[in-house]
Amino acid sequence: MSEKFIPIKPANGFSPLKTKPSQTLPRVAHGEVRDLFKRPLKDLRISVTDRCNFRCTYCMPKEVFDSDYQYLPHSHLLSFEEITRLAKIFVNHGVQKIRLTGGEPLLRKNIEFLIDQLSNIKTLDGNNLDLTLTTNGSLLARKARLLKDAGLNRITVSLDGLDDAIFKEMNDVDFPVSQVLEGIAKAQEVGLSPIKVNMVVKKGVNLSQITPMTQYFLGSGIVLRFIEYMDVGATNGWKMDEVVPSAEILNILGSSYDLKMVDSTSPGETATRYSVIDKNGKQGEIGLISSVTQAFCSSCNRARLSTEGQLYLCLFASNGFDLRTLLRGDSSDQEIEDHLQSIWGSRSDEYSRLRGQNEQSSNGGFKRVEMSYIGG
Repeated sequence: MSEKFIPIKPANGFSPLKTKPSQTLPRVAHGEVRDLFKRPLKDLRISVTDRCNFRCTYCMPKEVFDSDYQYLPHSHLLSFEEITRLAKIFVNHGVQKIRLTGGEPLLRKNIEFLIDQLSNIKTLDGNNLDLTLTTNGSLLARKARLLKDAGLNRITVSLDGLDDAIFKEMNDVDFPVSQVLEGIAKAQEVGLSPIKVNMVVKKGVNLSQITPMTQYFLGSGIVLRFIEYMDVGATNGWKMDEVVPSAEILNILGSSYDLKMVDSTSPGETATRYSVIDKNGKQGEIGLISSVTQAFCSSCNRARLSTEGQLYLCLFASNGFDLRTLLRGDSSDQEIEDHLQSIWGSRSDEYSRLRGQNEQSSNGGFKRVEMSYIGG
């Protein structure tokens, strides 16, 4: 069995426990921070568990994440109070959106309690946080009302096809499409909207599902987003020839629908958006997330917090920065804020751009962290 990789030390010898932020950046009590490419910190992805009940081949392949796989012990996970404390610190420095991820976040017991705590945080300009969650949808039907009542704004559901055989092949646990669709319907019923559905497209597996998925969600108010199969982590056996470029997806859809590009709704948005109209006039929207063929590193404003308190500055990173030690030590909020400013202010990650130019990746050849550990 492959050895589990949990990186705990940052690359290049930089450590938030040893570096004095005042030596690199002026301290800002509150307010926006920017990295070396002038990218602000606006979006925080928080992983609440490293466990998942699916074994999607592009994320948690069964050959690695089997019955013998050692997950993090509960004592290593950040508590809801610790997560909320960190969230407030991040919001003090410009974060406006928080997305809860996993693993499968709905497996975290009493997740609605955390949502309730986070929903009370206000942004720097006094507005409510954009509080959202990404799920595989397996538990959504039973949890949707609790999530909404706790203060969750909206939801994103991962669904890689409507054909049951194809979907079961991709989730690799024989889970039926119908139960995910039931969860999506329930989320829409209780008002967890706008709902987005993410479909990872892998050549030779679910290419045939692009048009059926588009037609199914047309006119529903649900935005369908197609994601290029990415080289995240070190266990999914990624190959470039298995990637379906977004341009090819557009060509497929262009034969059946009228497509028109629409403006993005927020800075740093990952998806290129298109309005879609079929021959009967039914309308909808799709998005294309093209991190392999059209890198968007230049506008990336996202940070990722692992379930045990490691801060990652890129989805393709090899190393994180330890915030849990600060939380469980005697560090004050201001000291943690100082470290955050130093970490983000030193950020220079642009893995996808370098990959696209066939340059040496910014991880220096180290093993990349698994997506199930830090979320997508």
